[in-house]
Amino acid sequence: MYPSKLQHADRMIWVAIAAVAGAVLISSALGSFQIEWASFRKAALVEILLLSASWFYSAIRKDVPLAEALMSAAQIIAFASVAAPLSYVAASAAFPLWDIDLAALDHRLGLDWMAWLAAMNAAPLLHTILAGAYASFAVQTTAIVVVLAAAGHALRLRIFILSFVLLTLVTIAVSTVMPAQGVWGYLHLSALDSPAIAPITRDLPLPVFFGLRDGSFRHLVAEGAEGIISFPSLHAALGLLFIFALWPVRFIGWISVLLNTAMIAATPVDGSHYFSDVAAGLAIAALSWIAVSRVFTRTGSVRPSWLTAKPGGGLETANMAERVSAKK
Repeated sequence: MYPSKLQHADRMIWVAIAAVAGAVLISSALGSFQIEWASFRKAALVEILLLSASWFYSAIRKDVPLAEALMSAAQIIAFASVAAPLSYVAASAAFPLWDIDLAALDHRLGLDWMAWLAAMNAAPLLHTILAGAYASFAVQTTAIVVVLAAAGHALRLRIFILSFVLLTLVTIAVSTVMPAQGVWGYLHLSALDSPAIAPITRDLPLPVFFGLRDGSFRHLVAEGAEGIISFPSLHAALGLLFIFALWPVRFIGWISVLLNTAMIAATPVDGSHYFSDVAAGLAIAALSWIAVSRVFTRTGSVRPSWLTAKPGGGLETANMAERVSAKK
């Protein structure tokens, strides 16, 4: 039962990747978009190397954890490579901007974005720490693949990847009909508004975002793609997903909680997100993790593991609980 679940999860992941790639190709063939193939070369080369190595350690050298890690890394890179251009296609729909509504929602909730920026500007060291957490996205994704594969959490690793795929697609879909330029552009902020710090995103994605909306930018890229989604916040969503994925692993679970709490706290300022963007991202992450978990485990393995496993309960304990759940 357990191997069949892994195979089913892998098929679902590759089907999702193929579907997104197909949507991007169709958008290029039938629309005005142009695929910049050179931006996909590095990802394609890495993909070939990872899949080849995964096959080698699965069929020849017989190192299952390493084969799992290599395969999962290939899946994540492949999905990220096609999801980025899909977000560009989605932005080109150019639905009315929601910045006024999102800013008003923050105000009604008593959440003051400028006050949070001022707090970060008054504490540059704190901002540096939070910004470092915000920028740890790629490192954390790699770490999750390595840690879960090494710990034998094969099914949990697939649940993480499928949740990643699901929440990204939902986020792109929502951002299509509820686009926003983000706080930095909406409030017309500049470096003068935060002289002591340099937030990571600021207004950097705006030329591409507005170019996609008015038709002046029609290039689909993988490497070098700008993060143009404001609502919901994909960064906040992935921060919570990282916590769910690593929670049962001894010591690392608590490190993940601290690191990703910092990432989520940094998201408004360093990601140019409204607080409502962050809340929506967290909600989508939780729902995606629960939905995928229930497909593969009767207990919902993630009620999200902070209910099914004690933190620091040990690799063996958490892994055994996961395998028993998968066999039921």
